[in-house]
Amino acid sequence: MLDLFKSSQRLPAEERIDGRNVYIRPPQDNDWRAWADLRERSRVFLVPWEPSWPVDSLTRHSYRRRLRHYAEEWQSGTGYAFLVFSRAEEALRGGVTLTNVRRGVAQTGTLGYWVGAPFARQGIMTEGLGCVIDYAFERLGLHRLQAACLPRNEASRRVLCKCGFREEGFAPKYLRINGAWEDHLLFALLAEEATKRPGHRRAGAETPDATVRALR
Repeated sequence: MLDLFKSSQRLPAEERIDGRNVYIRPPQDNDWRAWADLRERSRVFLVPWEPSWPVDSLTRHSYRRRLRHYAEEWQSGTGYAFLVFSRAEEALRGGVTLTNVRRGVAQTGTLGYWVGAPFARQGIMTEGLGCVIDYAFERLGLHRLQAACLPRNEASRRVLCKCGFREEGFAPKYLRINGAWEDHLLFALLAEEATKRPGHRRAGAETPDATVRALR
């Protein structure tokens, strides 16, 4: 089996976006232990809101397979994966993905996110998601972002609203979550709306609280 680290496709280690209390960057091979530990500690908390976990989901082999998929998406411009870290502790707190990126007349992508159980409801994901929103609109030049959550997931719904998303509709049996087809609420955010949301970082602003480190 092709090993990610014998392939020319790798996630950019130097890409990083700093917020006030968190920063985001693409996952790397040496993040596996912290990632697997946090996911295991948060299993009961996360399982009701995610697709079914494979039996080997937290193994190093599975993690490297995940990284290879992320790298392929990054290279093709169809997806961008980030981990969210606390700036104070330099410790993993969760993750955000921007997937299904479509160019041409659409210029759109879909956001997904998770936060470790010990760090829920602390504003971490709101800030981490905000960093990815800035990246999507200011760096990638997208026009529209989409997201969805289960109607009963009030915490996820609040995060999206805090980030400026509008609720657009209801999709019956939209995604297969934890082994069952589940209804979802649909949300969207346009580039021109994103500049009006609380905490928006002006493009090109150089502040200690919000810095985008560009790909080299």
